[in-house]
Amino acid sequence: MKDESTVQQEVQIQARFYNCNLMRNNNGACIDDTGRLVRYGLGNISKKHQENSASSDLIGFTKVKITPEMVGKEVAVFTAVEVKKEAWTHEKKLDKHERAQANFMTWIKNNGGFAGFAKSIKCLENILRF
Repeated sequence: MKDESTVQQEVQIQARFYNCNLMRNNNGACIDDTGRLVRYGLGNISKKHQENSASSDLIGFTKVKITPEMVGKEVAVFTAVEVKKEAWTHEKKLDKHERAQANFMTWIKNNGGFAGFAKSIKCLENILRF
């Protein structure tokens, strides 16, 4: 059974074959040398916000060719992939953090992007609608 780290590496490598470029999005907070709290990661603006909407493990874009009526221009579509270990299932009740991750991905999809949970390359294909 593959762990989350292995699945993440496979997804990042294989994404290129789907015109998808993904980068690791580390999230967290630490105290700097002056004693200030420093938050890092996409959308990590406060503890409360992070509890309701947590950005995905992998962030990037998928290159998409627009239809002929849009002059054949290629655009980059925002893409967010939340990686899970191979044994993970969304059929069980999502925990609090997974619900926050799902909220972020719903926001992305509602605004025209690609987003979803991935525990395999097949899941990535489904996210990218292949």
